[in-house]
Amino acid sequence: MTNASVREFKMPDVGEGLTEAEILKWYVQPGDTVTDGQVVCEVETAKAAVELPIPYDGVVRALHFPEGTTVDVGTSIIAVEVAGGAAPAQEEAPAAAVPAAEPEKSAEQPAARQPVLVGYGVATSSTRRRPRKQAQDPVARQAASAVQAELNGHGAAPAAPAAPVAPAAPAAPAQRPLAKPPVRKLAKDLGVDLATVTPSGPDGVITREDVHAAVAAAQAPQQTAPAAQPAVPAASAPDRPAAPASYDTARETRIPVKGVRKATAAAMVGSAFTAPHVTEFVTVDVTRTMKLVEELKQDKEFAGLRVNPLLLIAKALLVAIRRNPDINASWDEAAQEIVVKHYVNLGIAAATPRGLIVPNIKDAHAKTLPELAASLGELVSTAREGRTSPSAMQGGTVTITNVGVFGVDTGTPILNPGESAILAVGAIKPQPWVHKGKVKPRQVTTLALSFDHRLVDGELGSKVLADVAAVLEQPKRLITWA
Repeated sequence: MTNASVREFKMPDVGEGLTEAEILKWYVQPGDTVTDGQVVCEVETAKAAVELPIPYDGVVRALHFPEGTTVDVGTSIIAVEVAGGAAPAQEEAPAAAVPAAEPEKSAEQPAARQPVLVGYGVATSSTRRRPRKQAQDPVARQAASAVQAELNGHGAAPAAPAAPVAPAAPAAPAQRPLAKPPVRKLAKDLGVDLATVTPSGPDGVITREDVHAAVAAAQAPQQTAPAAQPAVPAASAPDRPAAPASYDTARETRIPVKGVRKATAAAMVGSAFTAPHVTEFVTVDVTRTMKLVEELKQDKEFAGLRVNPLLLIAKALLVAIRRNPDINASWDEAAQEIVVKHYVNLGIAAATPRGLIVPNIKDAHAKTLPELAASLGELVSTAREGRTSPSAMQGGTVTITNVGVFGVDTGTPILNPGESAILAVGAIKPQPWVHKGKVKPRQVTTLALSFDHRLVDGELGSKVLADVAAVLEQPKRLITWA
């Protein structure tokens, strides 16, 4: 081509505010011809697998990363040779918002991003804060991370007035470094002062990799002068990161923490260290519910739909929320407000080959029982196929986790971040039960409700759990309480 140019297609923000994605599979190779809208690769974000289409026509020049590589948003992943000189110049606008060399344009360029990349739209995300972080402006950096600091429980927000003096004194107490509890523990174990660590995470948060990098940097001078202070306690700590290189592969297997597992770990740690959890339990006779399940399976209104106990448990929880609407809320730390939701996006915890995910049924409160059954069936099948979209996992208000499918009696579930309650359902088993004054074998299960004690008092949590149990014991309450 005499009038051709090479376009670099960058890892896009797929509309969920994530900062990285793993390349699962390439569908093209160098030399292949691609057309506008053609899927060139499949990537896995922190929650779902997404196919990425190329936004222009051309010939693949190079693939910059092999399959299995985790790539930051905004990093070029494929080079495509395109014909024509004018069109590429117009399409460079979205990419110009990524480099830190032009931070003054970062507020304008997101509006010019490619509007359709994965089929469910795009949204302004926190990944655009990178140029500001790289600009090393301490005032802007402190302001941008204030909300994140509150959510992480660092309590750094009151120290904001001290930000202007931070460059002169990086270790000043008023500028407590941002890091999650596991990272702080790692730094303490390795003898690393977090105030001396350069952060690389979003909004200036220090990651585990940053701590290890600081250890390696401190270890380098000691290796050039091994005789210098060999007995210093801190000198022995840097040896720990080197341990994985010598482990016995026949007796141990090390699995990189990434994708869904990485996101789940971060979410659970954040929830456990942010929301004060309280869990209550109730054991209930669900014999009548099980009979109703069998009857519904024969009902023509449910033909082709999956009817199981989870359907009626979900409906029971929706009825309980309607009777106790304050349970369907969230805690806004930044605004110091309790946000009561007038809709229910019902999350269902699902175990998938990639790990635990929690997609939710939008506006579940407004669905009829057959509609709820259809939504549950679609949610489960999509999750098992690994095709749950990121949008399906955003905006949940309350969650159900069914540990009973594993034969477990119950558990103490951890709240999904941003929610105030989660219901765990145990195994349904025949047990001796006093029924009408006689001990008989009945179908019995144990329910556990965990809730955020900042906004849910014991009375409210108890009422919700009792209402769920009452509906499952007497399913006719689905009608009388509705």
